[in-house]
Amino acid sequence: MEVLDFLAQGFATAFQWRNLLFALFGVIIGTSVGVLPGIGPMSGVALLIPITSSITGGLSPEEAATSSIIMLAGVYYGAMYGGSATSILINTPGESASVVTTLDGYQMAKQGRAGEALSISAIGSFFAGIMALIGLIFLAQPLSDLAISFGPVEYTALIVLGLATVSGLAGKSMIKALIMTVAGLSLSTVGVDTITGVARFTFNQPILYSGIEFLTIAVGLFAIGEVLKTIAERDYIHGNLQKINRILPTKKDLKDSSMPILRGSILGFFIGILPGAGASIASFFSYSVEKSVSKDKGQFGAGAIQGVAGPEAANNAASGGSLIPLLTLGIPGSGTTAIMMGALLMYNVQPGPLLFDKHPQVAWGLIASMFIGNLLLLILNMPLIRVFAKIIATPPKYLLPIILAIAFFGVYAVQVTMFDLFLLIACGVLGYLLSSNDFPLAPLVLGLILGPMLENNFRRALTISNGDYMIFLGSTMAVVMFIITILWLASPAVFKVLAKNNILNKEDIHTED
Repeated sequence: MEVLDFLAQGFATAFQWRNLLFALFGVIIGTSVGVLPGIGPMSGVALLIPITSSITGGLSPEEAATSSIIMLAGVYYGAMYGGSATSILINTPGESASVVTTLDGYQMAKQGRAGEALSISAIGSFFAGIMALIGLIFLAQPLSDLAISFGPVEYTALIVLGLATVSGLAGKSMIKALIMTVAGLSLSTVGVDTITGVARFTFNQPILYSGIEFLTIAVGLFAIGEVLKTIAERDYIHGNLQKINRILPTKKDLKDSSMPILRGSILGFFIGILPGAGASIASFFSYSVEKSVSKDKGQFGAGAIQGVAGPEAANNAASGGSLIPLLTLGIPGSGTTAIMMGALLMYNVQPGPLLFDKHPQVAWGLIASMFIGNLLLLILNMPLIRVFAKIIATPPKYLLPIILAIAFFGVYAVQVTMFDLFLLIACGVLGYLLSSNDFPLAPLVLGLILGPMLENNFRRALTISNGDYMIFLGSTMAVVMFIITILWLASPAVFKVLAKNNILNKEDIHTED
């Protein structure tokens, strides 16, 4: 009953007119971002942070954090739905989690059933979002209570595990992902050491004494980098936009989709809880499950509505599930939640086990707002499917300058220094070069955010033990997490060796390196 009382307080916060507008604005922007191929939720959330910071300037820190995270969460799960539109209408995924949707969604569109595919995607997204939130409500407090018992040793192990899992699933090469993680951790050390007061890697530049600003790095790498990539590679939208005729699904469509939506919601939620797994893996798993349980496997790839319903439900449930490690443990489960964590830290709100005690308005207001946001998504996306489809055809000559303007004005409005604008440009160029050479950007941002937490807990543990490193082997839970980390990092190399020696079928092995 205590959880329901907290939830009621959360709804009281979420139903404030200001937060309702933030939720509405977030889901509209998120859907719009999702239908634009290549931008994705990470770039969208990074781009919106300076805007939220500007428009919440007159609020108290608690109210500003609540309103900002409500909007950013709306962008996150709105983009999850929006990504399906381009997959279905022009066979081009809006973001990685919608890749699977192209297999059957585009075939349905070619058959004149684009409206039904988009509607089932919206219905599945809504149901999955609600299922994920129910799980979040009942798991958040128990996990927070468990995490409160963690000491610096356990937290060090947990952060190392979080860094390893996200790095292990980011990009095609684990080596490159680990390089980016180390780069992020290195950047996090720039500035004045909070314990000794010694300036580190500042090169006698006062502007660096406070460290490198997370916002500038995130917007530069994702938003500016994506614009430069689009311009350099002429990565514009191609293909004919399929017509949308009927919008509402038939009774048969609803019947065929009901179980895939349910299975995808459950599967996606539990995969989303795992740090680093994310929506992309959830959607692929869901598609595999639906194909394996289907009596007519031949229909998959030819316009099976189950191939749209299951993966779309799974990727939306995973986005809700990924908030659990962020809110309860303070460990981002994906690149997008890492950026959201950075936004909370900007308002001096520390995600983790004490969030629900110290900042209940932020935690429960966010959870309640996601119920409202998912309902708004369903209400908006069903009748406005044709409107959002028009966004897909936005000419780059209009879209790219708008993104650049928002990025530059937003970063300058928050930091008010020319140094950050130069850093923004440098990060944009670096982001383009790195992504063009298959270096994943999310591990760098994750390392930048988790670096101070890792360093502080590591030093606290050594202080307690008077410099004895064996303290990290004195906790059973820490040892278990370290073992999982080692196995996780070693698994691609092991699979390669097994495949090379024909112990395993090479076609069944999908390593990240």
